[in-house]
Amino acid sequence: MAQVYLPTPLRRLAHGQTKVAAEGRTVEEALLSVERQYPGLREQLREASGEVRSFINVFVNGTEIRSLQGPATPLGEDDEISIIPAMAGGSCRAQMPGRRHPVAPSSGGATLRRTLQVG
Repeated sequence: MAQVYLPTPLRRLAHGQTKVAAEGRTVEEALLSVERQYPGLREQLREASGEVRSFINVFVNGTEIRSLQGPATPLGEDDEISIIPAMAGGSCRAQMPGRRHPVAPSSGGATLRRTLQVG
């Protein structure tokens, strides 16, 4: 049986468990298995259409399923599925193409250039 690792925000729906066993020969079947075992997970993981939410990343053995076969990715008995919600937030600074340092959008880069020249 594949093991599904749950992120901290979803563990409360699985009685605090970090990982749970899931039956299924594909990622989709394993997710459905876990959703049946722990009511409330489905609403957190999926859109109304049934698709995994765009900000939820699902990995099999460390590889994101979008680069594999998506929900149809086959699973073996010892596979590990990780559910990772995307992180929100970040800086209000923009990264200009070809630059290694962030540049504040309102300064047009002048502030950073002055900082680098003075420092």
